[in-house]
Amino acid sequence: MIPSKKSAVLVDGVVLNGPTTDARAGEKFVQEACRLIMEEVVLKATDVSEKVCEWRPPEQLKQLLDLELRDTGEPHHRLLELCQDVIRYSVKTNHPRFFNQLYAGLDYYSLVARFMTEALNPSVYTYEVSPVFLLVEEAVLKKMIEFIGWQEGDGIFNPGGSVSNMYAMNLARYKYCPDIKEKGLSGLPRLILFTSAECHYSMKKAASFLGIGTENVCFVETDGRGKMIPAELEKQIWQASKEGAAPFLVCATSGTTVLGAFDPLDEIADICERHGLWLHVDASWGGSALMSRKHRQLLRGIHRADSVAWNPHKMLMAGIQCCALLVKDKSDLLKKCYSAKASYLFQQDKFYDVSYDTGDKSIQCSRRPDAFKFWMTWKALGTLGLEERVNRALALSRYLVEEIKKREGFKLLLEPEYANICFWYIPPSLREMEEGPEFWAKLNLVAPTIKERMMKKGSLMLGYQPHQGKVNFFRQVVISPQVSREDMDFLLDEIDRLGRDM
Repeated sequence: MIPSKKSAVLVDGVVLNGPTTDARAGEKFVQEACRLIMEEVVLKATDVSEKVCEWRPPEQLKQLLDLELRDTGEPHHRLLELCQDVIRYSVKTNHPRFFNQLYAGLDYYSLVARFMTEALNPSVYTYEVSPVFLLVEEAVLKKMIEFIGWQEGDGIFNPGGSVSNMYAMNLARYKYCPDIKEKGLSGLPRLILFTSAECHYSMKKAASFLGIGTENVCFVETDGRGKMIPAELEKQIWQASKEGAAPFLVCATSGTTVLGAFDPLDEIADICERHGLWLHVDASWGGSALMSRKHRQLLRGIHRADSVAWNPHKMLMAGIQCCALLVKDKSDLLKKCYSAKASYLFQQDKFYDVSYDTGDKSIQCSRRPDAFKFWMTWKALGTLGLEERVNRALALSRYLVEEIKKREGFKLLLEPEYANICFWYIPPSLREMEEGPEFWAKLNLVAPTIKERMMKKGSLMLGYQPHQGKVNFFRQVVISPQVSREDMDFLLDEIDRLGRDM
């Protein structure tokens, strides 16, 4: 029987009969867009003959992209042209010669996981709306906790290592003074925390955001390799206490952003135990070394931390964003600290085990299923495959270091212990010059100029920066398994080609 067509229902001038979306046209657009992504991104991701970027200055790019939003929608063929333009002018972070940040490369399994979650559009706060992804997150967190060396623990995935550090800082403060959740800052003493002079800038941001104040972040002196000096830490703790402040947190770093330094965790943990301080380890970058039996000693003592930030989207390539805060405490401290007991989400009389409604231990309400990307990659590669990913990246880093030592005009800042290789390129015009103020002033201009040339050419992308009194130098980071020895050779050859005339 053919159902009879109902009369149109009009409310406030809007016809309510039937859907207004053209499903067939939408499905066709999705298919065509996916084909475009496959051809222009995925299939070209490892092709070194492609450009890393198609550089255009902002005003020119505004014209090329047609960014204007209009009153009426545009046809699908035009939308596909826009998609093509977006791909063309975006930086190809999947390219084997993208070395610009602490993430790079394409993991196919993570990519499929992202396609799935984007299509399903879940929010991970209650089991009823996100049953699979909550169980996946639980399984991944349990395994990460195991690699840290804890017998048990808790954790949550969140948007970035910066947010993980903020979570940890707030959690440490709540542990120190639980009344702060209800009574606020007014009754607190002057709280003070300690971190490395080489720490991530998110520590200052977190202190500002949480009302602790950036002046109450004590930066502890580091040695020549960028590691926190434990004796200096203890000296600052004693000094702060003497001045009437209330120390509550030490943040150590495992894998600093620029030099890739690992703080001595065992010695720092000894100090934290003596003074009753929460120890947080920002292992956002270096945490993935835990997957390698060969390199995990870089984080020796991490099992003594109270909390750890670890970003699988970096060395393990789980796809941005994929960041976990892991907590040794198993007394529901996260939930006690962050719970707001929203009755419309976290009803206690549900028909299933409400302990799986984990959203109340998050500062977010809507939350992406980021653990799924890492889970899919881990399932595909296994623990041994992830270990090999770390080992290969560090082996390639070692190869590049040895090549830098051999080549005229290249100079290491220091021997790296991780995947951060920091070096200067000294053009022929400066190689006979004495290393005085004029030499350093001229060398300071080299890296920015070469960076500009490589981006306009599109041949590779490499970061540079000044640091702790040292003039601009290159920081090369190896991550992607698509990177080869030939790419390491090309990097040095290309820098020399682009800088020889300076």
